[in-house]
Amino acid sequence: QVQLVESGGGLVQAGGSLRLSCAASGHTFSRYGMGWFRQAPGKEREFVAAINWTGGNTYYADSVKGRFTISRDNAKKMVYLQMNSMKPEETAVYYCAADRTLGVSSDSTTYDYWGQGIQVTVSS
Repeated sequence: QVQLVESGGGLVQAGGSLRLSCAASGHTFSRYGMGWFRQAPGKEREFVAAINWTGGNTYYADSVKGRFTISRDNAKKMVYLQMNSMKPEETAVYYCAADRTLGVSSDSTTYDYWGQGIQVTVSS
């Protein structure tokens, strides 16, 4: 069992940066691949970034590649999403998720545990 709690959301101007954090509880955090997803009002949840259990492999949605960076610290049971050059259309609720397959996945159905989500608003 893994519980996830996101933090670091808020309001940022277009072109600005924000860093999301995800704190995990549970003894087996290091055995999970981790991902970030987001859901804008009236839209489906979409994949943002994923990182494998060691942190040695990452995967990004094309729309955020080069601007967002996912990382993890297994000792602290934390996952991070550094978001730079943000755009107004990236306003959404951002979710942290844990995947027991250990690897990187953009498929939300492979994720077993989800945080409650945190609001990120990018103003124009």
